[in-house]
Amino acid sequence: MVLKRALRSSARSPDRTATAPQRDGATNIPSIATRTSSQKSQAGKGADSLNMEHLAEIPSTPPAKRARLSPRSVKSKSTDKEPIPLVRPAGPHSTNAPLKTPRGSRLVAYTAETHDSSPSKTGVPRPTISTSQILDEACAHLIRADPRLQPLIEKNHCRLFSPEGLAEEVDPFQSLCSGIMAQQVSGAAANSIKNKFVALFPADEEDLQPTAKSLFPSPSQVAPCDVAFLRTAGLSARKAEYIKGLAEKFVNGELSAAMLVRASDEEILEKLTAVRGLGLWSVQMFACFALRRTDIFSTGDLGVQRGMAAFMGKNIQKLKANKGGKWKYMSEADMLQHSAKFAPYR
Repeated sequence: MVLKRALRSSARSPDRTATAPQRDGATNIPSIATRTSSQKSQAGKGADSLNMEHLAEIPSTPPAKRARLSPRSVKSKSTDKEPIPLVRPAGPHSTNAPLKTPRGSRLVAYTAETHDSSPSKTGVPRPTISTSQILDEACAHLIRADPRLQPLIEKNHCRLFSPEGLAEEVDPFQSLCSGIMAQQVSGAAANSIKNKFVALFPADEEDLQPTAKSLFPSPSQVAPCDVAFLRTAGLSARKAEYIKGLAEKFVNGELSAAMLVRASDEEILEKLTAVRGLGLWSVQMFACFALRRTDIFSTGDLGVQRGMAAFMGKNIQKLKANKGGKWKYMSEADMLQHSAKFAPYR
C-alpha cells in the first residue's frame, strides 16, 4: 500500500521523481509516519511482549469485570463496543483489520490462544511485527530497496496502516457491496445508491448511536430480498443480482469474516474472484484497503502502472497517447519483476 501511494504520486509529478537524488543506502531514515518520538514510544510500548488479553475476540457487550485495555485505543464507529487496542500482533500476509461479524463481535487474526501456535493449527502465519511498527518497517524497507522513494513516502503519509488506521473496524460484507455499487459510476452516484440501499433496511433506534443515521444491512437481511426490491435503491438488475448472490454466500457460510481472517493472500483472491460481480481489481482493492494486507500489488491498476512507468523514467505522456490496451504503460511481467524487491510491502 505504501508503495502504491508513492507510485501514484510519482505519476502526478514524474519530473520530480525522475530527478530524485540517488543515495548510497538508507542508514539515516527520518520518521516516515509523521508521529512524534513520544507518540511512537507510547504506541510501541510493550510491542515486544504484548499483553495477550487484548487479542481475543472482542465482545459487543463487555463483561462487567474485564481486564482494562491500554489507554491508547479507539472506539468502534458502529456500536458502543470495547475499544480496540492500538498495539496488536500483525503481519504482512495477514488480515490486519478487525473484522465485524453478523453476530456483532469482532475477529482479529491473532488471539491469546493462537498467536504462538503453529500455523498448521491456526491457519494463519505467525505474527512478525506489531501494529505500532508495521508502517515504519514498511517505509524503511521500501527506502532500503530504492532510496529514490524516500521523498515520495515522506510526502504521502499512509494513515491506513498506522496504528489508528489498523484499529478501524471493517464490515467485509458492507465493503464488498460498496465496491459493487461503485462499479462504472461516479463517486457521487455510488454514494447516492448506497444511501438509498441502506434506507431500504431501517434499523431499530436502540441499535443506533446518537450520531448515526442508519446501519448497513446484514447478509441475512439482504439475501431473502427480491432483485426487484433491491433495484429500487437505484441498482442495475445485474448489480442487484450480484449483491443478493454475495449476501447468500455469507449466509450459507461460503464466505465469512473468519475465512477472510484465516485465508492466505492467494486464497482471498481465488475465493472472492469466484463470486459474480467481483473481478480481480475489485478483490485486490478490498484485500488492501479493507483487510489491510500489505503485499497486494495490482498490476492491472492504471494508476499503479502509470506511476511505476514514471518512476522508471518512461515518458508517460507519450505512452498515454499510444493504444497499448490494458498494459500501455508497462507490461505485467515488467511490473512484477521491478516490484519484487519491495515485497512484502508492495
